[in-house]
Amino acid sequence: MTDVVELIPLETGRVREVGVPIPVYLLRLTGGRHALVDTGCARAVIGDPESHFVLTEEEHVVGRLRALGLSPADIGTVVVSHFDPDHAGANDEFPGAEFVVQRAQYEHARTSGLYRYEWFRGQWDDPRLRYRLVDGDTELLPGVTLLECGGHVPGHQAVLVRLPETGTVLLAGDAWARGTEAQTRPMSPFDLDEGETRKAQRRLMDLARRLPVDLVVHNHDAEQWASLRPSYR
Repeated sequence: MTDVVELIPLETGRVREVGVPIPVYLLRLTGGRHALVDTGCARAVIGDPESHFVLTEEEHVVGRLRALGLSPADIGTVVVSHFDPDHAGANDEFPGAEFVVQRAQYEHARTSGLYRYEWFRGQWDDPRLRYRLVDGDTELLPGVTLLECGGHVPGHQAVLVRLPETGTVLLAGDAWARGTEAQTRPMSPFDLDEGETRKAQRRLMDLARRLPVDLVVHNHDAEQWASLRPSYR
C-alpha cells in the first residue's frame, strides 16, 4: 500500500563549476497532498554571476512548482536530505510545511560552524519553520521510508518511495555515486567522513539489490538526469 501517486524529479539549477543538476523531488500524495524532498538553492542565487550555483527564476523551486500549478502553500511536508546550500537553501519558502530531518544532521548543522551550513543559515534556520527530528530509518507515511546514511555529512538521509506502477524508487541523495563501488568511490572535499561515506553507499547498494529497487536516482548526475522521465507513477 502506498500514499504516493506520482514522483516528479525537478532540476533546480546547476552547480556552476561542474554543470551538474541540483535536484528536488515532488511527491504527489493521495488526498491532494504534496511533499518535497529538498528545496534546492536560495532565491538570492537567482541571476548572481558570482554564485557557485546557476539558477533562473523559472528553475527556482517555487518557479518549478508554479509551472505545475502549485504554490508553496500546497506543500505539507519537506524531507531534508541534509542542510547543504543546494539542498536546503529555499526552506524558508515553505513556512507552512513540516520539515523532517535526521536529528544528527540537524544538530551538526546548528553547532558545527561549517561554512556549508552557515552560508544560507537564515534560509533553513528560520524561526518560522517547524522541524520534526527523527533518529535512523523511519516510515514517514505509507510508501515513503527515510533511510539514515550519514557520511557525506552526519545524518544524511535517502528516501525510499513506492509507486503504484513504477515500483520502488530510491532517491539516494549524495550518499551513492553512480557507476562506482563503495570501496573505490572517489571522495570529494564535501564528504566529511570517508569511512562512513563508503559504508553508507554499501548499505544503499545492498538494500537496492535485496528489495529489489526498480530505479535508483542519484543526485548531481548529469548523464542520468538527462535520461529521467518527467514523472513516475
